[in-house]
Amino acid sequence: RSGTGLGMAVVWGAVKDHGGYIDMQSVEGEGTTFSLYFPTTQKKASKEKPHSLEEFKGRGETILVVDDVKDQREVALTILRELGYSASAVSSGEEALEFIKGNKADLLLLDMLMEPGIDGLDTYKKILEFNPIQKAIIASGYSETARVKEAQKYGAGHFLRKPYFLKDLGMTIRAELDR
Repeated sequence: RSGTGLGMAVVWGAVKDHGGYIDMQSVEGEGTTFSLYFPTTQKKASKEKPHSLEEFKGRGETILVVDDVKDQREVALTILRELGYSASAVSSGEEALEFIKGNKADLLLLDMLMEPGIDGLDTYKKILEFNPIQKAIIASGYSETARVKEAQKYGAGHFLRKPYFLKDLGMTIRAELDR
């Protein structure tokens, strides 16, 4: 297994989310060309005022990051700590279960797809068995799936697309904690 697994999956997800499509042409010995197509719009650009970092700063809450990819855990931890959260990380659903049995987390940041072992949905369902009010956010480098929607039916909040960015992660976590 190489890389973080987010390259083309992130591109494909972003293109799909914007109603576009990808065309690929490959010629042996010459290379491959990916063409991305997006629908046009007549809408004017938003004049939304930029968010202040203070709007989504932590207030001492604890966050547990559950992700099988080390680089993703480290990025999430760095951002969360920068925002003032107390953050810990584990690399599997099974480790998350053990962590939660002995520790408190105000919020779980759960990767949906983890290998090997149980995924984000099954991890969340098992945690709910002994902590029925556990808050969680589901994250993935892929598009929102039926399993993400099922996790949300169980009480998980927002879906967050990877890779993580400070503003998106901060706003999503703050909104879920305040919900």
